[in-house]
Amino acid sequence: MPVPGHAIRLEPAWLRARLANAPAPEPDPWGDEVDQEGRPLVPAAVLVGLIGGDNPGVLLTKRTDRMRRHSGQVSFPGGRVDPGDASAEAAALREAHEEVGLDPAHPELLGRLPDYITGTGYRVTPVIAYLRPGFSTQASPEEVAAVFELPLATLLDPSAPERRTAEYRGRARAFWVWPHAEHYIWGATAAMLVALAQRLRGG
Repeated sequence: MPVPGHAIRLEPAWLRARLANAPAPEPDPWGDEVDQEGRPLVPAAVLVGLIGGDNPGVLLTKRTDRMRRHSGQVSFPGGRVDPGDASAEAAALREAHEEVGLDPAHPELLGRLPDYITGTGYRVTPVIAYLRPGFSTQASPEEVAAVFELPLATLLDPSAPERRTAEYRGRARAFWVWPHAEHYIWGATAAMLVALAQRLRGG
């Protein structure tokens, strides 16, 4: 059964219990470690920051219009896994620090969601972390136009995400959209939010 957002005060122990038995990743839709064109998938990681306190939510960003890929879109803080990154977790923390000024020592890492394969050739590892209230952010002006939150109540509402279709390169594509007063949340970020919501609702 769905859990009303206002009835939940996010705590690491509760989150760990919900995330303890994560499902196995879905099989690659285009073969082993290659994209639709046969090119190797690029490893990437994002930080899925769950904010505790009296107004719990999920940390999100809107990319600037100057970005080469996915400009102007809503995303989690994150990016490519660099050769110097010891893990997806290290990459997600580094990227969150670079993009929104989040202190890498602040997030309490809780686990992962299954990898997500994007249509642009990335294998994205969503790294879940608990963010204690009181943290600060400072958006990188070159990368981030806005830092905002999706309320937990919206995330846990099973009727909130909407399934839509659109034509892309001559084919009908289905995608998720989450409601927000200011931002259009769709694509890979919306799909990962759906997976997160299912885990937190226990479904």
